[in-house]
Amino acid sequence: MRVGRSALPLPRYTRRKRLRKESLAYFFDVPTWARKKGCPVKNEPLGTDYELAVQRAEKILLPAFDSWLTGGDPVGIGVVIGTLDWMFHEYRRTWKQKTAKRLQPLSPGQCRVHETGIKMICEYILKDGRRLGTRRVSSIDTAFADDLFEKLLYKDVDGERVERRTTVNHAMKTARGAWNTISRAHPHLFPTKNPFEKMGLQSTSRETPHANFDELAAFRAKAIELGYPSLATGVLIGWEWLQRKAHIFIRFMAEHYRPESRPNHVYVINYKTSTGSWEPLFDKKSKPLYPLLMAELDALKALRPTGGLMLRRDGSSLPWCGKGEMLTQVERIAKKIILAADLRPELTFTSFGRHGGTTEASTSGLTETQLMKKGQWSSTKAMAHYLHHDDEAKQDAQIKRIKRRRNAARK
Repeated sequence: MRVGRSALPLPRYTRRKRLRKESLAYFFDVPTWARKKGCPVKNEPLGTDYELAVQRAEKILLPAFDSWLTGGDPVGIGVVIGTLDWMFHEYRRTWKQKTAKRLQPLSPGQCRVHETGIKMICEYILKDGRRLGTRRVSSIDTAFADDLFEKLLYKDVDGERVERRTTVNHAMKTARGAWNTISRAHPHLFPTKNPFEKMGLQSTSRETPHANFDELAAFRAKAIELGYPSLATGVLIGWEWLQRKAHIFIRFMAEHYRPESRPNHVYVINYKTSTGSWEPLFDKKSKPLYPLLMAELDALKALRPTGGLMLRRDGSSLPWCGKGEMLTQVERIAKKIILAADLRPELTFTSFGRHGGTTEASTSGLTETQLMKKGQWSSTKAMAHYLHHDDEAKQDAQIKRIKRRRNAARK
């Protein structure tokens, strides 16, 4: 006697389809007669998860279909599975999750970069008047991705075409990451090739200006004079420990500096890569390696033994960061100090931190390995962005070559 195959029940207009490797996919199919009458609810793939497929069909699609059928008010169906809107919606859910590669959620700054790229892509209007976000991922190919990049690259501002290469590059990278992440869980909805891979993205030629040590000293003196000693300490932290603004003014806690368990160390964090390391504060003879910075931080910790260490010290004692961990005030006041000190107007707070400090460390003779450990970079390519070898470095390199030749000639 042949036993019939059992199957889990499905909602109205929902069907299953067997895919490769014995897996099942679910689809919501609007009746042909309803489509001919202009039903706003469209056919939709529901994925391979039975519970999620049934939940979307019963709680979202069927109520919307029944409302249209009975002449009721339109019911929103949210993001449609298989579209770019859906892909990015699912991608957002991964930002707050801990994964094997990322041990903590993305920072607010990283989320803002992603959101800017998502909006740029999904809100792009196609020739037929539809948003690009409503288009299915199965219809996106490499030619379309390249064409999209060219169309997004320039923006009309007061009648002029302005290039926004850095922003568009980030948007393409966000799309690439979203595609790779979500396609792993829903391979049947995506083409095998990621159209946002290997686009040959070129970074902008604009280089972040870097400060030298004399400019650092001038900035610090003027910051103290104008009543912003916390910014004077902040630029020195960035310079000595190659730190980013967010690490200095948001992540740097009192327990990171000379805790009872490690009184001779400071914990230097890299929130962007979820890494950190304990840096020694004294040499082998117990002499301080950062005497000026340590004197300022010791005084700070005596007043603030717990919590955030780098609060404002201009009379307010408030955090420097605003809503969403924005550090706009840091750059705004830093620019005020730069101009008051008669420094180069193109300099910013960032010029004194990771960029200036890394360049000085490199020209001082640190090896590539030492630099990567100091700045906690995962690759030389990432580190290269912060190296600005000017005439001094090139002159020093040539002098070393000349000395080597002379020594060889004497032998």
